[in-house]
Order: sequence, then structure tokens, then C-alpha cells
Amino acid sequence: MKAEIFTFCDFAQESGGKLTIVGTFDTIIARNFPCIHPQLSVVIRLRFDLWEFTRHTFRIETRDLSGEMSMEAINGNIDVKGVGNATAVSHLVFTISNLQFRNGGVVNFVLYIDSKELTSIPLYIRKGG
Repeated sequence: MKAEIFTFCDFAQESGGKLTIVGTFDTIIARNFPCIHPQLSVVIRLRFDLWEFTRHTFRIETRDLSGEMSMEAINGNIDVKGVGNATAVSHLVFTISNLQFRNGGVVNFVLYIDSKELTSIPLYIRKGG
């Protein structure tokens, strides 16, 4: 399996197997700290090979550079089913509201599939005006 898309955005939805992703970004600019970001979406598109068509667990953790978690982990299951192709995709779309940051820096969002780290992406938090 591999992650084809792993991004933050302003809005996302899945409809009929298609993803709509609006306003992808990797940096939040805050006037002051602590700050609250009102809403962001996390979008993941995973591609599975034929022999991986089964149920998988996933977990998304957030960690800052000191190793502290910024929010509770997101856990769930993915049931991968084929439609006659040699591969299949699964989409994970999450909207997170009122994400709080104590100070600037970077928060890594880490994706685990079946308890193994698959990939991660950084979310940079900067002071600006």
C-alpha cells in the first residue's frame, strides 16, 4: 500500500469515490499564541494492491518537536474491496475544528496502517500578521 495523497486543506469531501479538495496548505499563520485554528480538513488517499484487499486499521497521531501530542489520535478501520482492478483506493477525510496551538513550530501528522508508520506530513505554525 502507499499514500497517494496526504494533505491539509480548507474543505474536502468524498462523493461517489471522487475526492474534492479545496485550498491545500501546510502552514498556518497566527497573530498571537496560543491560537485556535477554526477548521481544517485532513485528506488521505491510499492505494492498495490486490493482495492487500482486506480490513486494515489506521491511526493518525500528531506530535510536535518535543514529542507532545496536539490532539487525540484518530483511529478507525478501512475495508478494502476491489472492483475488478489490480488495485483499489480508499479515502480518509476528516474535518478538525478548533485545533489549539500553544506556540509556533511544527506539528507532524503521522499515519499508521496496521500499527506500522506509513508516512507523515508537517503542519507549520508561524507568527505573522
